[in-house]
Amino acid sequence: MKEFIIADNQELTRFALEQLLCADKDSVVYHAPDRTTLVSFLAGHPRAVVLLDYTLFDFADEDQLLIIAERFSQSQWILISDELTPQFMRRMVYSSHQFSLLFKDGPLSEVRAALQSVSQRQTRFLSQRVLEVILSQQQEEAQPDILTTTETEILKAIAQGKTTKEIAAQRFSSIHTVTTHRKNIFRKLGINTAHEAVKYALRAGLVDPSEFYI
Repeated sequence: MKEFIIADNQELTRFALEQLLCADKDSVVYHAPDRTTLVSFLAGHPRAVVLLDYTLFDFADEDQLLIIAERFSQSQWILISDELTPQFMRRMVYSSHQFSLLFKDGPLSEVRAALQSVSQRQTRFLSQRVLEVILSQQQEEAQPDILTTTETEILKAIAQGKTTKEIAAQRFSSIHTVTTHRKNIFRKLGINTAHEAVKYALRAGLVDPSEFYI
């Protein structure tokens, strides 16, 4: 019996993945809406394959994900997201062989190949695009971009707990513009979540730790 845990908060993605998995009559599929439920499922099914969108889930940072994967060392993880930073992908690839990586906008054949490879315990799966990104960064090893004044101000606002809508209203900008700045900030800093952005802002002195609780 093959056991899968879908940890993705996009309803359409959950539905599509379940349809693929349930085509195999020997598969059992569980849905984990949050990290606590995911850990609970893994405790009962330690050899399960986890299909996770890290950027949409409630992991505080990469370390938390790696700790849980190490705790359940027999589990396998397929990380499938719209956007992952090169730094994140490199760390996952080099930290553990439990992780397979691919993008949601990739071909369906890659998803099927990843599921087959991982569920049969053959080898982990890295999509062609993931490999290209990792190799490209290895070759370039460029210095990280410096944030612009606007990006620094938006990062500070994110660290203060303001929503994208609130930041847009404060700056007399559109939500789309602030969202674009947010993506650029995450890309330049090599981070994936708002929590990681907050920690960076604290280290950089953009917010006063005495006025902010992480």
